[in-house]
Amino acid sequence: MTFALTTPVTGTAQTGFTAPTYTITADKAPDVNAVQWAVTALGGTQTGVSVHSVSSPFTITQWKPKSFQALGKPNPTTGLIGNVPYNTYTTIVRKGMLPLAGQPFRNAILTLKVEIPAGSDTADAEDIRAAMSLMIGSLNQQSAGLGDMLVSGIL
Repeated sequence: MTFALTTPVTGTAQTGFTAPTYTITADKAPDVNAVQWAVTALGGTQTGVSVHSVSSPFTITQWKPKSFQALGKPNPTTGLIGNVPYNTYTTIVRKGMLPLAGQPFRNAILTLKVEIPAGSDTADAEDIRAAMSLMIGSLNQQSAGLGDMLVSGIL
């Protein structure tokens, strides 16, 4: 398995958090083409954060395509491929949270969707890796800023 989280997962910087870590355990994924982990313990300082429970989930799930799409044949006249399908990979984090004190938990859903043109995996693997490197690096670099934006609404 290429996407295989190991425990603990080291979190990134967030306002008010000190050295956040997440102890995870393998969980049953909601589909056969997915893997899932649940957060069972927290490390560092994360005051007020809860771990996974039935009523307040804290999970991360990784999906791959159920059926991979292949690149079609080029047009014999133009040499161009008219329809390039995509293989879609999705990562979802679910975290139960209170909308208001005394109210039932509601799930926040954070979704990362990656759509790769069929054929690029063999013709241009380095650019796939570069795109992912930039995405994860920028999210890591701006983790606290993104968290602050989600709380304050200021971009």
